[in-house]
Amino acid sequence: MMNIKTLLVVSSLVLLLVNKIAAAQIGETLRPDEHAPLGIMGDHYHEAGEVMLSYRYMSMSMAGNADGSSTLSPESIATTVPNRFFGMPGQPPTLRVVPTEMTMDMHMFGIMYAPSNRVTLMAMLNHVTKEMEHTTFMGPAGTAVLGTFTTESSGIGDTSLSALVRLREDAESRLHLTAGLSIPTGDTDAADQVLAPTGMRPTLRLPYPMQLGSGTYDLLAGLTYSRFYERSSWGAQWRSVLRTGDNDEGYALGDEHRFSGWYSWLLSPNLSWSARLEWYDRGNVDGIDPLIVAPVQTADPLNQATSRLDAALGINYARPGGHRIAFELVKPIHQDVDGPQLEADWQLAAGYQFSF
Repeated sequence: MMNIKTLLVVSSLVLLLVNKIAAAQIGETLRPDEHAPLGIMGDHYHEAGEVMLSYRYMSMSMAGNADGSSTLSPESIATTVPNRFFGMPGQPPTLRVVPTEMTMDMHMFGIMYAPSNRVTLMAMLNHVTKEMEHTTFMGPAGTAVLGTFTTESSGIGDTSLSALVRLREDAESRLHLTAGLSIPTGDTDAADQVLAPTGMRPTLRLPYPMQLGSGTYDLLAGLTYSRFYERSSWGAQWRSVLRTGDNDEGYALGDEHRFSGWYSWLLSPNLSWSARLEWYDRGNVDGIDPLIVAPVQTADPLNQATSRLDAALGINYARPGGHRIAFELVKPIHQDVDGPQLEADWQLAAGYQFSF
């Protein structure tokens, strides 16, 4: 499989080659940095009557465990971290199943339509696949490894509907508000086979990070500002997901908040590079699903909160006719988790947009 560094180098060379070819074409080309880096959602609005179709592919990896900002080994978790379900039938005193790695692949399909110059409507549908690898330790104590196993969930995630409201625009800057609703179209009852410390392989409801949706109607809110210069631009965005109550399983995921700032510069009329910082904060799960009971950290609602500072590098390419291609690589530079919890490792996004 092609690694991330190779993929970025190849993608850059392809974009530069296409840019040379496209430079000879006749047609209107918008600035590539008129759109923010690909990881920024709802970053721009449209003129009345315009439509934009988009596709994004996002791949995320998590690896290794931590509590706060201190790393933890699987053996340490298995022998020292209390199991909140201890005392229930078959539940050992410590966490005997330890996640070691998680991957998530998401395909996002979007459409934007501007019924007026002031308001742009946006809808996004996504398909998610999650995999988590685990190590199971034998019996109720000790560091003897019984085996490993992988759980998977896949399907439609939650759907979002938003309105982007233009607040201010002049020749050099733009400011708009985002207000929307996340509709619970993703499953919250995904199940898979696990390896228990006893050696049995029951099929259980998967823990919170492996579910596909929130199960609640969630409010979406944000504010985005962009500033443009002759050969560069910068912007900032606040965006939050606010839970509105418990789902049918008896819990609500934690609220999410993102604060991003970016700087882009033009390499040519068609191509721009970007650098971005983002602070991400997510709260713990409120409530509990009575069917999520296991000696694993992901089953504890109080082991879900995280705060993280990410750094990202991206490419935006625009060509005549309303076509855009973008890439972005994200890498955490600081994390603080309510653990034990898996830490984010990297995220890669690639996307295509077509406006008409």
